[in-house]
Amino acid sequence: MLNGPNLNLLGTREPDVYGRATLSDIEALCRDAAAGLDVDIVFEQTNHEGVLVDLIQRAGREASAIVINPAAYTHTSIALLDALKGVDVPAVEVHLSQPAAREPFRAASYAALAAAGSIAGFGAMGYALAVEAAARLARARLAERKKGS
Repeated sequence: MLNGPNLNLLGTREPDVYGRATLSDIEALCRDAAAGLDVDIVFEQTNHEGVLVDLIQRAGREASAIVINPAAYTHTSIALLDALKGVDVPAVEVHLSQPAAREPFRAASYAALAAAGSIAGFGAMGYALAVEAAARLARARLAERKKGS
């Protein structure tokens, strides 16, 4: 579970757009969802693009899937796109708001070009949906690899 810039301000930053849930609340929601699916998660947040690239690369080595909310980097970061394309695990993009329904510049997502799918506009619940999607993608991939062996 990778979270980009300013998501540490959730709960107080533009609650009419992002809701009142804090990032800690969302982490707890994700941990509950993961426990119900019998999967483990690592939950990270950074305001720094290069650190987010490092976290994607680490997840590519150590995880079975990535859930990422790139936040503002969604619309600007070719570096994140390249990092997501450079790892061999499925990624699910998640957003609290519906970016396409906001300012026109938010309609474009570089992350979506590398993600298996995107979940947007469901608030904190979208993160739980993303955990489930990532777990299903990881399990399907594992089953496919076992079948191919």
